[in-house]
Amino acid sequence: MQQLNSLIQEASNLAKGTPESEADRMLQICNACRYCEGFCAVFPAMTRRIEFTPSVVNYLANLCHNCGACLHACQYAPPHEFGVNIPRVMAQLRKDTFITYAWPQAFGTLYKSNGITVSLAVSLSIAFFLILSSFLNGSLASGPLDANFYAVFSHNTLALMFGLVFGFALLAIAIGLVHFWKDISAGTISASAASEATHDALTLKYLGGGHGEGCNNEDDAFTLWRKRFHHMTFYGFMLCFASTSIATFYHYFLDLHAPYDLTSLPVIFGTLGGIGLLLGPAGLLYLNLKRNSAHGDATQKPMDRAFIVLLFLVSASGLLLLVYRDTSGMATLLAVHLGFVMGLFLTMPYGKFGHGFYRMVALLKNSIEKRQKSNMQLGTE
Repeated sequence: MQQLNSLIQEASNLAKGTPESEADRMLQICNACRYCEGFCAVFPAMTRRIEFTPSVVNYLANLCHNCGACLHACQYAPPHEFGVNIPRVMAQLRKDTFITYAWPQAFGTLYKSNGITVSLAVSLSIAFFLILSSFLNGSLASGPLDANFYAVFSHNTLALMFGLVFGFALLAIAIGLVHFWKDISAGTISASAASEATHDALTLKYLGGGHGEGCNNEDDAFTLWRKRFHHMTFYGFMLCFASTSIATFYHYFLDLHAPYDLTSLPVIFGTLGGIGLLLGPAGLLYLNLKRNSAHGDATQKPMDRAFIVLLFLVSASGLLLLVYRDTSGMATLLAVHLGFVMGLFLTMPYGKFGHGFYRMVALLKNSIEKRQKSNMQLGTE
């Protein structure tokens, strides 16, 4: 015990400074204590190391799901003089990861300013432009258009406009992930490692908290609602994506063109996805507003809330468009909905959307590490 206390005291005396140095200091303390070793994937990965280089702490930061369990269990957490707060320093490092690996690099600074005001300004500006365009082409004042969106904007126009923006967003995210993967020396992918990582990501395994009871509230109680709202958001998004994909297949391969009946697969999937994207983001925003500030990095709240609000507005405008698609207000609602969708796509590579991809890469590396035959500790990468 005396040796343990000595190790922890030595780690706590390391100079405080950047998030990387703070993570190094705290992880040295955690590595000596190891009380939280079974809580999540971060701490077993930590125990496989004796040094915490920038690439290591970036990897561990994206492996962290910010459930808060370690903070509430830690005997060295504030107000203790050691001030160990793993969720906060990991959140700070995740933002640094997004900025560092942003492509183009100059756009990394957008992570610092991607708040609700900026996101809404972008979305509403695009919506205004689309409303103006529909006014000039006469569709805005032409009365009901029998739910035919392409009478407002042609299919080719929409496909080109959104295809270019979505393609750029995916390219920017992909380039950042490739650089991240190389820097953390992730290793060789096996089928079993990929399967486990996919399972852990899709089930949000590590949002179950240290004991499987969920994340910690500000009052130290456990809750699974953060995990549930994340599920609603993710699978709502995937259902909307499936709806768009099926509609694209109908259009190009079956020669079936919109508008589709309310009982068709595109409408059913889109409606269910839209409901998920209403309930999930609304719940996440509520929890974000209520959550203890010690659980994360306060500077990221504008980015977090901007992403949540945009998802909610995309869904709300889409459902309103479905309800009123046979009315004279359809053209205006379509322009507003497309504005929010375009705003989401434009801010996608430089907002909270990317965290899921980086987390998936970190989970994959963790799965690969667990399958390595060597028991030697990984000092540097």
